[in-house]
Amino acid sequence: MTDLALRRTSYDRDRLLRLLQEYGVYAGVAVLILANIAFTPHFLSAENFRTQAVQVAPVLIVALGMALAIGSEGVDLSVGSVMALSTSLVSLYLGYGVWIALLTAVVGGIVVGVANGALIAFIGVQPIVATLALMVAGRGLALVLLPQLKDIHDPGMASLGSGAVLGIPYLVLIAAALALLVAFTVRRTTFGRQLLAIGDSRPAARLAGLPVRRVLILVYVCSGVLAAVAGVLASARLQASDPTSLGNLMELSAITAVVVGGTPLSGGRVRIGGTVAGAVLIQLLTATLIKHDLPPSWTQIAQAVVIVLAVYAARERGKR
Repeated sequence: MTDLALRRTSYDRDRLLRLLQEYGVYAGVAVLILANIAFTPHFLSAENFRTQAVQVAPVLIVALGMALAIGSEGVDLSVGSVMALSTSLVSLYLGYGVWIALLTAVVGGIVVGVANGALIAFIGVQPIVATLALMVAGRGLALVLLPQLKDIHDPGMASLGSGAVLGIPYLVLIAAALALLVAFTVRRTTFGRQLLAIGDSRPAARLAGLPVRRVLILVYVCSGVLAAVAGVLASARLQASDPTSLGNLMELSAITAVVVGGTPLSGGRVRIGGTVAGAVLIQLLTATLIKHDLPPSWTQIAQAVVIVLAVYAARERGKR
């Protein structure tokens, strides 16, 4: 094979990998939609689309916070435990009014986020270790506060979980609004530019005089708040608080959505549009397997395969 042919082959491979990373998640969503149209009965019904949108909303909200953490060259493994903690707090404080309960749940997310950020920014603990510690502690605290499932009987929570505007559920509207807010924050604010600079090179960001510690704490506070909001919305939809199962493996789904959406694990970049598509891809994949009577374990295997492919594409591109 001549040198020209080798260079052309290498160029074609680079181009394919670049296209896979940039647009692969959208192609995956399109393929799943077409496959479901062909093989899944009643897929195109309005009720099915509403169900899929409602189910993907909490995953998307958590993934938005995860995208910020990964963009800063970190990760947040505590998001599932924050969801469990928020549902416990909502159940405990609902007697004081729905707004007090919601505020308390958000405060719980802030506390966990501050703890994560402080361990990472001030003590120098690796993000995976710090958030793993809070993952264990947060779930344990949630179970101490509420040891078992408890039904929620509150008109405000019922309205939040099942209400809609022009046929669009509140959960979907909230998720869409948060996605737009996070996208604006990353692209148009000083905080967003500082976050990306820190993710690209933390030592260089320090030398440039950026407030690295403050930004990192804010990143994990945002992740904690978004996870708490997702926990509240999931509780409202289920009309129950269940800290034993709510948020289980949510960190896996969130990381998958972020990585397949094109946000590199090496930090320095955040793709919110890709994260939204990644969350939709995970939901469609899960729903497809369930509707065709495959066990839930296959969903986890499929997610693992998707993550490996996405990381491989990013790694190969980074070599060139």
